[in-house]
Amino acid sequence: MRSATPQPLVSPQNIIRSGLCIGCGGCVAQADLPGLRMQLDRYGQYKPSGAAAWLRTPSATIAHTCPFSPVASNEDELAASRFPTAPYHDPLIGRYQTAYVGYVAEENFRACGSSGGMVTWVATELLRQGLVDGVAHVVATADPHQEGRFFRYQVSHTETEIRAGAKSRYYPVELSEVIRTIRAHPGRYAVVGIPCFIKAIHLLRGQDAVLRRRIVFTLGLFCGHMKSARLVESFAWQMGVRLEEVVRVEYRLKDPTRPANWYTAHLTLRDGRSVRQDWWHLADGDWGAGFFQNSACNFCDDVVAETADISFGDAWVEPYSSDGRGTNVVIVRSPVLQTLVAAAIQDGRLKLDPVDHQFVEQTQAAGFRQRREGLAYRLSWPHLGIQPRKRVRPAARRLTWRRKLIYHMRSLITAWSHRVFWLARRLHLPALYIRWAWTAVTVYHALAYSRGRLGKLVDRLARH
Repeated sequence: MRSATPQPLVSPQNIIRSGLCIGCGGCVAQADLPGLRMQLDRYGQYKPSGAAAWLRTPSATIAHTCPFSPVASNEDELAASRFPTAPYHDPLIGRYQTAYVGYVAEENFRACGSSGGMVTWVATELLRQGLVDGVAHVVATADPHQEGRFFRYQVSHTETEIRAGAKSRYYPVELSEVIRTIRAHPGRYAVVGIPCFIKAIHLLRGQDAVLRRRIVFTLGLFCGHMKSARLVESFAWQMGVRLEEVVRVEYRLKDPTRPANWYTAHLTLRDGRSVRQDWWHLADGDWGAGFFQNSACNFCDDVVAETADISFGDAWVEPYSSDGRGTNVVIVRSPVLQTLVAAAIQDGRLKLDPVDHQFVEQTQAAGFRQRREGLAYRLSWPHLGIQPRKRVRPAARRLTWRRKLIYHMRSLITAWSHRVFWLARRLHLPALYIRWAWTAVTVYHALAYSRGRLGKLVDRLARH
């Protein structure tokens, strides 16, 4: 039982120093203090900022509402209370009613989304059917340089506003502003977010009766990890433009003639021009290498937003990954949303086929490997500060030396990409970071992918 284990002192500062702050803003949203806010730090990641006394003081409320606090309820506990009648329970994807693969067949939802259009469709359908009055989701800012960020959370009340938020956003955002908006304006709301943000919402709902009444649906996004704001700046450097020139960012420019997993970054400039580049031509374009990853992501064990009413991801298996039009994997947990989705399938508005948990797991195989096998290994390392408590037990013995080196290399890239970029930015030397990044990713690829002479050399060195 949790009560048998001494509970650690949890303050915002302890969470930050332990590398467990994801920047969700939940701690700031529940505090009524002047000057308290979420602010991008020198590495382009959100952290709480405000009175030193508040940052230092242990708080039982924060201990039970921070998604990475070892005291807070875990995903299994939250899902068990939220979906007690779910007919299926899988160790990797959690409790669920049904799972599907497919896309939105009506209007242009699919064409305008980064994948099959399902996230925007469900959010819009909830509004159309009067099940919610507003949807909290991420949108592009009108003037990123005046506002100091390219994306932010917004509460939308019309279909047009919701559809303007389509597409992937690999950029830090925080929830404190929209949580305060929901508290201040009565109504029923849906919230769209990555797994740890959805978990934070439910932890807050457990402590706040107003949020419990007003947030009636949560829409989860499958997640690899959170990127810092420096990713777009690095892309700009490598495309030969200054960040100050960029007014719009598209991380996954859709092209039906190319496979869906061939990501293309597209930057629109202030003078109307645009530049683009495929991710594989960018030094930090290999997602799995972990460039600009938030340190808290190293201690996450939820890939598919297990506490959300419905979750969405990309179908990264053939033949779907080669279909440039985009295809979603969908996990439905709420009986209400299951009824909504089933009716739309019957009407031909959605083209979805049922799948089992094994199919879903195959589509996210790399993510599950990082969050289970990799997490177990990382938990076996020494850790300063608050000790993470996860559903995965620490383990190191069963891994090959190559796998261990891969996980160490990812962690090094995660930590040092922030630091090297900060130095290059401070010295106005983009080449310093870019050369380091190419070197780091070359070593990572030798560990992770090489099967020729280099791979054999790595294996030989690893055994000695």
